[in-house]
Parts: sequence; structure tokens; C-alpha cells
Amino acid sequence: MNDTSVIDLRNVRKTYKGRIEALRGVDLAVGAGEVFGLLGPNGAGKSTIVKIMMTVVRASAGDGTVLGKPLGDKGALSRVGYLPEHHRFPAYLTGRQVVDFFGALAGMPRAERRARTEAMLDLVRMRDWADRRLGTYSKGMQQRVGLAASLVNDPRLVVLDEPTDGVDPVGRKEIRDLLLRLRGEGRTIFVNSHLLSEIEMVCDRVAIMVQGRVWAQGTIDDLTRSSKRFEITMRGAAPEWAVGLGALREDGASTTVALQVADAADAQPVIDRLRAHGVVIERAVPVRESLEDLFIRAVTDPSSGGTLNPGALRDRPSAPPPPIEVAS
Repeated sequence: MNDTSVIDLRNVRKTYKGRIEALRGVDLAVGAGEVFGLLGPNGAGKSTIVKIMMTVVRASAGDGTVLGKPLGDKGALSRVGYLPEHHRFPAYLTGRQVVDFFGALAGMPRAERRARTEAMLDLVRMRDWADRRLGTYSKGMQQRVGLAASLVNDPRLVVLDEPTDGVDPVGRKEIRDLLLRLRGEGRTIFVNSHLLSEIEMVCDRVAIMVQGRVWAQGTIDDLTRSSKRFEITMRGAAPEWAVGLGALREDGASTTVALQVADAADAQPVIDRLRAHGVVIERAVPVRESLEDLFIRAVTDPSSGGTLNPGALRDRPSAPPPPIEVAS
């Protein structure tokens, strides 16, 4: 992106044994102080991207920077908080010991990390369980402790791989609120998740990966711009002159007309004319494609209309759906 990019990946490729192409030239840019969501079906390469950023695995080709430093720079990694998708903390440790241990791994002085440990346990509401062994925790409680461990080193960048996995609805809301709070503190949040509704509520920008490539990235508003319309629901049947305005949908005693306009001001002349003809308007709302709709479009094979096969590609890949155009 520019000098404010916290993550900047360029043409990153990863091929595993058996000529399995997990990543096929990924370009990804994440700006400072934003919540960025990485989406994609199983096997699209999302976790591989995260592991390359965290140096868990090495890229086969390409380069990039994290916090302005080349991938793998230890100084940059010390300012990153990371929650893996399938973390496995020793079951004999307590929640407090796990968080404190991660602070020690980050090189924090003892007094600082112990104070920070207590603060993070409070933040994720696990103080009352802090001295119980992880083997007694539920999956959601383990996830909360993992989140506290990812924040103990006061990171500038927080990388979360499926952070709400196993968390109940109340916990998911608390995590959403926490992400927004962290953004308000000027931190950058990188979230890899399958929960599209969660992503749509908190992310400033998203990227959708399909079969090892980035299909599209940008704000949700930009990515769904072409689908924007204005729907007017009126009581009874639409006047004859309104039939040609847009797609009509009848629902019992009401009729809805969908105008292909993106702004409410552009719909006002039609609303005024309907009222002038004595039509009772029950509802007038802007509508756009949801993130789920966009996701389904991304994983649909344009040639067959079916869903693309999951997983990484082997040997010669089939062509993914063409990326959508996003206005700059």
C-alpha cells in the first residue's frame, strides 16, 4: 500500500510436497489501525498466509514486510500478538501460567509481564479461573486465555486465526467489542475467520481467498458497490407505469420494486410520483449484497455454476472465478 502498511505481501507462493499449490501469487496489504478480515473456504490458503507471516512455515517464493520489516525479523515479531487456530497449551498449566509464559517468550521483564498478565486475564474475564488447570477449561475458556496470551506483550499488530472458535454468542460479542477497543487504541488487527457475520460487523476491509489466490480485497462497501439498489415496498399492486422501473416482487398485499440506484436521493423522484398517485409506501430502504452473498459468488465456478472444489490445487489448476473490479 504505502509507508503506513503494517502487512505488505507481494507475490507470495507456497508449494507443498506432491506439487500442492497452497498459495499462487498472493498480494495482500493491511493498513495501520484497521481491523482486516481474511476470508475463504477450507483449504484456500488462509492459515498458510498467517503461518508465513509468523514464520511457522517459509514461503516458496515472494517477499513482504510485517511492521515495516522483512518477514521473519525478530524485532518486528516481538511486537506481534498471535493466536493460532489450533493452539495446544499444556493441560497441566493454569491460565495465569500460560499468559505469563507468553510474556516471558516475548522478553518482557518479570514485574511488567505479571502486571500485564493480570490485566489481560481481567480483560477476557478469566481472572476467577486463572489458577485452574487448562485441562478443566471448556473450549471457549481456552480460547479466552489464548486471546489474553496474544495481547500480553502489548502488540502493535494482533494476528488472530479463528478467534471465536468454540466461543458462545455472549463471548463472541465480547471479542467483537474487544477488537474494536484494540483498534481504538491504534493497534492493527488481522483476523482469519469463517464467521462471515462476525467479520462484517467489525472489519474495515476484507480479502477473500479462493484456491490460493486473493479473489478481491477492499472495504465491504467497495466490494458490494455494484449490487447496491433501493427497494420501495408499497401497499397493494404497483401502478402500471411503475412496472418498468425495476424488478418487482409481490408478497401478499404488498409489492416491492427494486431500483438500480445506490443513493436514496436518486430514489426520491419515484417515491414522490408514487405518493402523488395515492400509493401508500410501507418501506423504502437501501439494499446491497451481503458479505455471505459476496463469498458465495467468489467460490462459484463461472463456467459450471457449481461450487469450486475445496482445498489447495495440485498440478495444473483450474481457473478461479474472475476477480471483481473495485474502484480505487
